[in-house]
Amino acid sequence: MGIGDRLKTIGPGALVAAAFVGPGTVTTASVLGAEYAYLLVWTIAFSILATMVLQEMSARLGLITGEGLGEAFRSEFEHPFAKGATVALVVSAIGIGTAAFQTGNIVGGAAGLSTITGVSENVWGPLMGLVAAALLWTGNYELIERVFVGLVVVMGLAFVLNAVVVRPDLEALGSGLVPTVPEGSAYLIAGLVGTTVVGYNLFLHASTVQERWDGASDLGECRTDTIAMVAVGGIITTSIVVTAAAVFPEGTRIADVGEMADQLEPVFGGYALTLFAIGLFAAGFTSSMSAPLAGAYATAGALGWERDLQSNRFRAIWGTILAVGIVFSALDYNPVEVIVFAQVANGLLLPILAVFLIYAMNNDDLLGEYTNSTLQNVLGGLVTLVVIGIGLQTLYDVLVL
Repeated sequence: MGIGDRLKTIGPGALVAAAFVGPGTVTTASVLGAEYAYLLVWTIAFSILATMVLQEMSARLGLITGEGLGEAFRSEFEHPFAKGATVALVVSAIGIGTAAFQTGNIVGGAAGLSTITGVSENVWGPLMGLVAAALLWTGNYELIERVFVGLVVVMGLAFVLNAVVVRPDLEALGSGLVPTVPEGSAYLIAGLVGTTVVGYNLFLHASTVQERWDGASDLGECRTDTIAMVAVGGIITTSIVVTAAAVFPEGTRIADVGEMADQLEPVFGGYALTLFAIGLFAAGFTSSMSAPLAGAYATAGALGWERDLQSNRFRAIWGTILAVGIVFSALDYNPVEVIVFAQVANGLLLPILAVFLIYAMNNDDLLGEYTNSTLQNVLGGLVTLVVIGIGLQTLYDVLVL
C-alpha cells in the first residue's frame, strides 16, 4: 500500500490527537514556551512517544479482541469487590472527569471565536456545545470522524503557520531536544505529559478502531493512523511552544492563553492572532466532542452496556457530560473543586490503566500472536514508571500544596 493510500485510512487517530490537543494543552504549552523558551521541547518528544506506545497497545487490543478497554477491565476481575471498585474508578475518573474538563473545552473553543468575532464566550460556548451535540446525536461515525480529521487539519495549519510567522530560532529549537530539567520546571513537565498521555484516550481508541476496521488484517492501517496522527498532535503542540518562545522574553510568567493572544496581536498585522484564535477554536471544539465520546465509551464498557453510538444509554452518557459543559460555559462558572477531583482521579487511574494494559497485551489467550514484543514491553514499562511518577506528583500537588 502506497503512502497516498495509507493517508486515506486516517481516522480514529485524529480523534486521539484532537482529544489531547485541547485548550489545556494549548495553555500548558504556551506557559512552558513563555517561561522556558525551547528548553523543554524534549518533553513533547517524550510525551508523543509515550502516547504512541500506549495508544498502539489500546488500538491493537480493541481491533484484535473486538472489545473496548472498559469491557476488558470488567471481564478481568471476577471478585465482586474488585469488579465493583474497578467500575467505580473508571466511571468516576473518566465519566466525571470528562464532565469536569468539558467546561474548559467549550470555553477554550469559544474564546477563539470570541477573539475573531468580538461576541462573548458565554454566547459562543453554549452554541458550540449544541453543535457538538447535534453531530454526536447523528450516531454516524463516518461523519463524526470526517469532522475530526478536518478540524485537526485546520488546527494544525493554524498553529504551524503561526510558528512559521513568528520566525523561531531553529538552532535553539534543536538544542531543546536534549533533556534538561531547569529549576522549578517539574510541575510544567508533569503538566504537559499529563495533558498528552490521557487515560480516557485509551478507552476512546480501543472502541473507535472497531468502528473503522474489521480485525487483524487491518492492523497495519491502524498503526499508520495511530503513529501519524499522534505525531501531528506533537507537531501542533511544538508549534505552540515555539510561538510562545518567540513572542515572549524567556522567563515570562503567563497565566493563560489570553496573554498569548495579546502578545500576538501586533505580529504581522494581526494575522498571527487570527491564526492562533482559529487554532484555539478547533482545539476546543474537537475536545468538546471527543471528551463526551470517550466518557461514553468508557462508562458504557465498564457498566457492561452496549457501545453503540445510536443507543439511548450511550447518548445519555455523552449528553450528560456535554450538558455539564454547556451549562457551566453559559454561567461563566469554574467548578474548581470538581476539576481538582477529576485531576486526582485521572492521576490515579492512568498508572492503573497502563499496568493493566501491558498485562493484557501479554495475555496469549486474549491476543494470541498479537501479544507485545520485548521492545514493546520495555517501552511500555518505561512509560508506566513515568505516569506513576505523574500520578504521585498530582496527588502531592493537590493534597500537600
